[in-house]
Amino acid sequence: MSDTTRNKELVRRFVDAVNARNFVALEEILAPDFHRHCPATPDVEVRSPDDFRRFIESDAAAVPDSRVTLETVVGEGDRVAFWATYSGTQSGQMGPFSPSNRWASLEFAGVFRIDGDRIAHVAVTWDNVSFLSQLGHMPPMPTP
Repeated sequence: MSDTTRNKELVRRFVDAVNARNFVALEEILAPDFHRHCPATPDVEVRSPDDFRRFIESDAAAVPDSRVTLETVVGEGDRVAFWATYSGTQSGQMGPFSPSNRWASLEFAGVFRIDGDRIAHVAVTWDNVSFLSQLGHMPPMPTP
């Protein structure tokens, strides 16, 4: 198996573990100095596997049925890029936003950096306005 194929499979295992809230598997997949960066959530700091576990627990409390679906996965060297969909129903508090009990779907993208057989870093980005509008927390965007 090539390094690129192995790295892409590691990312798929990561997404499966996130969807299953399998923190034991995530502990095996994430590097001890794992870091998540996201300009859409600048106040959320994830600088360790424990921080990431708390992040996933918080997300699950806000959107218990959340699911990530990988649409496209591309690898080169120690990098794996992806296009994915996040979907679920916001039935819990999400930061300053009260439960809307609405289902929403959000496309997002990112790049993983692999260090050996573990994920060292992920940078992700998405459109917060679109997602919050679907949940009823912002007025809908006008159609051009």
